[in-house]
Amino acid sequence: MAMLRPSAKSVSNLMRMVGSSCTCPAHTALGTTHVHGPKCSHRRASAQTPRSEYAFEMATSTVRVGAGATREIGMDLANLKAKRVMVFTDPNIAKLQPLQTVVEALDRARVKYTVYKDVRVEPSDTSFQAAIDAARAYGPDAFVAVGGGSTIDTAKAANLYTVFGDAHLLDFVNAPLGRGRAVDRPLLPLIAVPTTAGTGSECTGSAIFDLKSKGAKTGIADRALKPMLGIIDPLNTRSMPMQVRLASGLDVLCHAIESYTAIPYHMRGPAPENPLLRPAYQGANPISDIWSSHALRMVAKALPRAIADPEDLDAQDTMTLAAAYAGIGFGNGGVHLMHGCSYGISGLNRSYQHPEYPTEHALCPHGISVAVTSPAVAEFTASMNPDRHLEIASVLGADVTNAKREDAGIVLGDALRRFLQGLGVPNGIAAFGYSTSDIGALVESILPQHRVLKLSPRQTGAEQIASILERSLKNY
Repeated sequence: MAMLRPSAKSVSNLMRMVGSSCTCPAHTALGTTHVHGPKCSHRRASAQTPRSEYAFEMATSTVRVGAGATREIGMDLANLKAKRVMVFTDPNIAKLQPLQTVVEALDRARVKYTVYKDVRVEPSDTSFQAAIDAARAYGPDAFVAVGGGSTIDTAKAANLYTVFGDAHLLDFVNAPLGRGRAVDRPLLPLIAVPTTAGTGSECTGSAIFDLKSKGAKTGIADRALKPMLGIIDPLNTRSMPMQVRLASGLDVLCHAIESYTAIPYHMRGPAPENPLLRPAYQGANPISDIWSSHALRMVAKALPRAIADPEDLDAQDTMTLAAAYAGIGFGNGGVHLMHGCSYGISGLNRSYQHPEYPTEHALCPHGISVAVTSPAVAEFTASMNPDRHLEIASVLGADVTNAKREDAGIVLGDALRRFLQGLGVPNGIAAFGYSTSDIGALVESILPQHRVLKLSPRQTGAEQIASILERSLKNY
């Protein structure tokens, strides 16, 4: 007997009837989720209906903060009884004081080590694999990362795939680009020594890289990846070129904004069958909100000062803390569309080379690629939480005294444009060589970023992403 299929019209009528009796997000046109609201009568579901998320977790690294704290790292590793340490850095930091301080500390503590100096700024699958191969060959019992997010993320990957020695690179990479395997046993100790004030990677379980075969950035996200200790020593950021300081600071800004405006954790979707499977990026929650909102206020005041005056050490020190604060916030709350779009923008870049970055390959710094879509993203997401968007606009200097909630997106979008222009940020994605004809390819590379796109407070598909990119071609 043939199965009877309802007509499109009957389905539409049924959905309209359901929606008319309930205003929870699962039934509204602007809904961002299929999880029913707490007062929805339709929550009385069958036993087969997955339970919606009801819990969130807070995970971060131990951090040690203080000028000169790097000198203690040798004692830390000696306390761990480490016998074979692998130190990761990039070719530029290898010549500078932060690495020298670490090496001297290891020598004083008589800890044996090797230094891997070939970390790629903005890592790729190839550079990750080279680092993994080197770590597997050396067989360390502890890791140290001295550098920015690229170095810390590379060390995280080397640690993971050293412990899981038979794993393929894509095994732990976020689905759908990878297999999304969970990390089900402890990794080796990793101590992160950040030399930038931006990524917050010293506090998170994420490792981001460029998957060249797919023309997109992706990564690995699991709490097990987070460093055992992050040493936040402002002396290590003194050598940052101004453009690196700018890009890393913009990353902090967007970490804070996106975490604070992400979909609430209880609306993300069904609860995991096993807590091991609860994602590191859970959605906005009461604890990550505190860290993210405070980081936002720190960045709004300190970043313009740090860019305007290279000798403003107080502003630089504030940014090192802001990076960690935002790292704790987004490391548990997550990021969404600004970062999601950035992975396509930087991943498909073929010719743009940002000033003051000492690399031989085309490079659009992560923080820059994230920030250029922030005004358009804010305009898109504001309708789902206008009060928070207006709050952010106020922090960035906008007068919101008489602002209407329905204008929150415009108000914050304009505030972000003023903030970015004042810092000298490139004028939209057109500055990287993109035009309207590239939008389709960019959308294709962005759509697989499920891990972050699903945290958008509004449902987001190809059409919405294309619109955000179109509006981001030029910002000023």
